[in-house]
Formats: sequence, structure tokens, C-alpha cells
Amino acid sequence: QVQLVESGGGLVQSGGSLKLSCTASGSIPVWYGMGWYRQAPGKQREAVAIITTGDKSTYADSVKGRFTISRDSAKDTVYLQMNNLELEDTAVYICIMKGLNNEYWGQGTQVTVSS
Repeated sequence: QVQLVESGGGLVQSGGSLKLSCTASGSIPVWYGMGWYRQAPGKQREAVAIITTGDKSTYADSVKGRFTISRDSAKDTVYLQMNNLELEDTAVYICIMKGLNNEYWGQGTQVTVSS
């Protein structure tokens, strides 16, 4: 079974930056996409950014131009650079790996943006 471990969350002021990391370990399946979802209190989980094995990236409209997803295949790690953070970005950020037959989720890391 694959394990996804996120890191890099924390408390930051509005306009600040954070960089999240998600590292896969264990029995890593064949996958075609990795990325990030987020869930804020009282809201549905939403996709933030996904990167494919072909390095194609997609972003939620709300984060375009502010967030950048990247990956290091040698380290089985995906990153999310978040700049110009807004109060509305406050959420638990959860890593996802999209395998051919299944989806795998991390435990999440809290990002809190303060005014």
C-alpha cells in the first residue's frame, strides 16, 4: 500500500507564501496524476492543482497565477508553491495520487492564513 505524507503547512499572514510537499512511499502503484485537494470547514473538498506524469498541470481558477505545482520523480514527491495567500485559502490541504484503478489520499496538512 502506498503512503502519502504531506508537510509544509502552517500559519501565514495574508499575502505570504508557503510550500507544501507530498512524498509517496511504500508500494507505489502506477499512477497518472498527483496533486492537491483542499477542504475548508463547512465546505466541500475541492481540487486545487494536479500534475500528470507528462508534467501537464491543471489548477482551480481561484489559485491560478498564485499557486504552482511541480514534481520530483526521483523523490516521488510533489510540491505546491503557494504565493500571495488569501484568507480564503485557509483549509486542510490533502495530497492525492491518481492510480490506474484507485485513488490514494494523504492525511492532510493545515494551512491557515491570517489577516
